[in-house]
Amino acid sequence: MGCSGSFPGPDGPASCYLVEADGFRLLMDLGSGGLGATARYADLDEIDAVCLSHLHADHCLDVCGFSVARVYHPGGRRPRIPVYAPAQAQVRLGRALEADPAAADAAGESPRDRITDAFDFVAVTAGTIEIGPLRVTADRMNHPVETYGFRLEHGGRSLVYSADTGPTEALIRLARDADVLLSEASFVEPGDGAATALPENLHLSARQAAQHAAAAGVGQLVLTHLVPWNDRDQTLDEAGRAFDGPLTLAAPGLGFVLD
Repeated sequence: MGCSGSFPGPDGPASCYLVEADGFRLLMDLGSGGLGATARYADLDEIDAVCLSHLHADHCLDVCGFSVARVYHPGGRRPRIPVYAPAQAQVRLGRALEADPAAADAAGESPRDRITDAFDFVAVTAGTIEIGPLRVTADRMNHPVETYGFRLEHGGRSLVYSADTGPTEALIRLARDADVLLSEASFVEPGDGAATALPENLHLSARQAAQHAAAAGVGQLVLTHLVPWNDRDQTLDEAGRAFDGPLTLAAPGLGFVLD
């Protein structure tokens, strides 16, 4: 639904991905602008669950809008659905939903209660759980806030989502022999004579994403979290030098069928 890195770009929303299996619909991340894009491809009433990798706005903020759509639907309040997310998601998204937290506190109201009218928050930890028909394994990534990558398995097929991460062996473990790795590629390599190197423990470059994919032996690499000011051709070229399998840049509306 959206693959722009750090903020929505001119060509689409921030991170948001729709996964469907046996009629079950899961949103992986719901970043800025992702909700409206999702509505182009799926009835919002038919989303069964949400998985949030971490609590940066470009990966979670449209959960607030989604709560409004579910609570104030003209057909009546929609049933609560689970949101699998790092600890404190309920508190932080509840605060974001409340226009004036101080006034709400003075009135004895809780924005946390308001957002739980729409969602049942489940804390994510490293390990494997079942979400609908999907077997979902989470592992901690290398990012300044609590962040999880996800491996989704169903019917003998597997999709791995890196979320936001710097270089980490955890991503290689999570992606081992996966059919598709959806990996962030926020950076391009600094040119010769560049004054600064890539920041550490924050994001992957396209080359680093490709190196992780090659080390994990994945079948296909899809690069995402594409920051709007980066050159897409350069991103693709740098990744192609380190990964010799099928390689694609994510784009809003792009889909894959694993069967």
